[in-house]
Amino acid sequence: MTALPDALAGVSARIEQMTALDAPAEFVQRIVRSTLGSGRLDEILGGAPLTHPLHPALVAVPAGSWLSASVLDVTGGDACAARRLIAFGCLAAVPTAASGARDWSRTVGEQRRVGFAHALLNDAALFTYAASWLARRRGHQARGAGLALVGAGFLGAAGWLGAHLVFTQRVGVAAGVDPR
Repeated sequence: MTALPDALAGVSARIEQMTALDAPAEFVQRIVRSTLGSGRLDEILGGAPLTHPLHPALVAVPAGSWLSASVLDVTGGDACAARRLIAFGCLAAVPTAASGARDWSRTVGEQRRVGFAHALLNDAALFTYAASWLARRRGHQARGAGLALVGAGFLGAAGWLGAHLVFTQRVGVAAGVDPR
């Protein structure tokens, strides 16, 4: 293995063993479960009408919107379009997070810890992108663009942990199915 995969494996192993996450994760998990219950909303957020998990399908919308705004920023594209993409990504992050929270609410142990860290990084991305939108709205385009790049860092780290949940920890993967 090269240095980067070894380092990333070390990061995920540390998060998996981080028992300090258990109490806050259990607390949030109880809130998610009590909010969603076991009715139609839970089924929809779980993807039952699609016969496929909803969260992976929704992730592309905020991520694509936010990253597209950064492409406009670095290429000198339309600043108004970039601001609108940031706003759309922030709005799209709400159902995306809700569907992810629904899936995560069924995890325990190491999967719950990694999922909680994944959610925290996504929250950091959302708040950073919201700050980017606000800066842009106030006429601070460069600050907004910089905040979007910071948000992209959070988004990338969260995405890496999300992939770890699926491909390594097998969260949301049917028994006997190899997602690779």
